[in-house]
Amino acid sequence: MPELPEVEVVRAGLAPAVRDATVLGVDVFEPRSLRRHDPLTGSFEALVTGRVLAMPVRRGKFLWIPLSATGVPQAIVAHLGMSGQILLREPGFAEDGLLRIRLHIEAPSTSPGGRREFWVNFVDQRIFGSMAVDVLVPTADGAAGGLGTDAPLVPSQVAHIARDPLDPAFDDSAFAAALRRKNTGIKRALLDQTLISGIGNIYADEALWAACLHYAQPAASLSERQVTTLLAEVRLVLSKALAEGGTSFDAQYVNVNGASGYFSHSLNAYGRQGKPCPRCGTTIVREQFMNRGSHFCPRCQRP
Repeated sequence: MPELPEVEVVRAGLAPAVRDATVLGVDVFEPRSLRRHDPLTGSFEALVTGRVLAMPVRRGKFLWIPLSATGVPQAIVAHLGMSGQILLREPGFAEDGLLRIRLHIEAPSTSPGGRREFWVNFVDQRIFGSMAVDVLVPTADGAAGGLGTDAPLVPSQVAHIARDPLDPAFDDSAFAAALRRKNTGIKRALLDQTLISGIGNIYADEALWAACLHYAQPAASLSERQVTTLLAEVRLVLSKALAEGGTSFDAQYVNVNGASGYFSHSLNAYGRQGKPCPRCGTTIVREQFMNRGSHFCPRCQRP
């Protein structure tokens, strides 16, 4: 599943293309990709067509593009699910059969004529991702909704999602206090998007390896120093993955231009079962965890 670095790469790629652009039309090829859209507010196509797009914004794994005002502030909200892709295409590009939604866009340009047209294609193999038009509501803490905006607004369906550790408004002390109240293992806590957002299986394993913490260690048992170290390692691994374009194991994650990230070459624990730990040489193991796997070094990350 795309995690914070992958979604941020997509947001950054969309930003210069869609900012101040106008939606000329919408094609919906798969209604299931609108499962999070409330039809009682109007059809997705009608609500989006003719609207001007603002700078894309991200919180955790959620991405949204504010729409020009028509009264109540609204935004197109996108979640990539397990295999969603948002791709910038030239008109006429022959996408494969996984195309679910297409936005026809007209954007300002310095070229002769002053305008250019392109498509924003939402491609999703497994149809776990979605798009929706949602209202923007005030943030609980009064800070900016996410990366890409100064407005203290967030989509209503994202309001319950915690801030991510790269967000300037993320509260380290509040996170540490919340951990002390969690009756669960530390990895399960890292995957709780209402506690800290943007982290999935890959980057949880990598951060725990870097912090020398076992995935099942009770979250409430971590010392103040361990929490500080863990947050530092979470931020470091997310930042490194972001700099390398995210993690791609197959064609299911690509940026807006269809290119893969290459952080998979920098992984120390995730997917390395049977290989030596880069730190001590002990064989990395994989154990079943929440219908997926946890990868760790049994020597460096003792329970």
